[in-house]
Amino acid sequence: MAKSIDVSELDIYYGDFLAVQGVNMTIQAKSVTAFIGPSGCGKSTFLRSLNRMHEVIPGARVEGKVMVDGQSLYEPNVDPVAVRRQIGMVFQRPNPFPTMSIYENVLAGNRLNAKKMKKAEADEIVESSLRGANLWTEVKDRLGRPGMGLSGGQQQRLCIARAIAVQPEVLLMDEPCSALDPISTSAIEDLIHELKTEYTIVIVTHNMQQAARVSDETGFFNLKAAGEPGHLVEFNSTQKMFANPDNESTEAYISGRFG
Repeated sequence: MAKSIDVSELDIYYGDFLAVQGVNMTIQAKSVTAFIGPSGCGKSTFLRSLNRMHEVIPGARVEGKVMVDGQSLYEPNVDPVAVRRQIGMVFQRPNPFPTMSIYENVLAGNRLNAKKMKKAEADEIVESSLRGANLWTEVKDRLGRPGMGLSGGQQQRLCIARAIAVQPEVLLMDEPCSALDPISTSAIEDLIHELKTEYTIVIVTHNMQQAARVSDETGFFNLKAAGEPGHLVEFNSTQKMFANPDNESTEAYISGRFG
């Protein structure tokens, strides 16, 4: 079941450096939320804090709260690995495991969770995940071949299949189309539309048109000056953000007057 995420007074640090300050927002279940803003303003850092990927960097930590359906992700007794199972991530560059076949790539997360699976069960997970990522018809006759042999757009859909194979509730996507051509980008955007019927999706994008096309709500992040922490300037329905934002700097960014 897709879950909503409540973030309150979140500060994100790298060692002593405050990278992102004071974020408050509610991310709705079964919707697409996009984060936009200039480079270096903390969008990806904030995204990574939503499934505790941020803290794999030494010295990185957060203060404040991230709640998923009332459950705090940063309580001392919460296992970060369990959080990352519940909240999957798709990265900027497609990253299939190079030594693995397409079939094994899809199952990598399930195998990591040390689940012993019968072949029939594994086959079913592979097919349903690849269907879910709109990739099944393209690869069903070559499941034993290396995942790295696919095109960039197919590799990214393979990574999405791998992410949904463990049945997460939330999918985080960090600029999932920035390395892709327009046709592959369009395929991923169509896929995001389909996936939101089952998942809560959060996407970081530098592509304004993409945010306008795929998301229901948009958050605009910015910095006051270089070396200052990034912060959330405005969070609103995408339609409002692009037609009539509340904040002048949001309008300036969206209309291309800076950033």
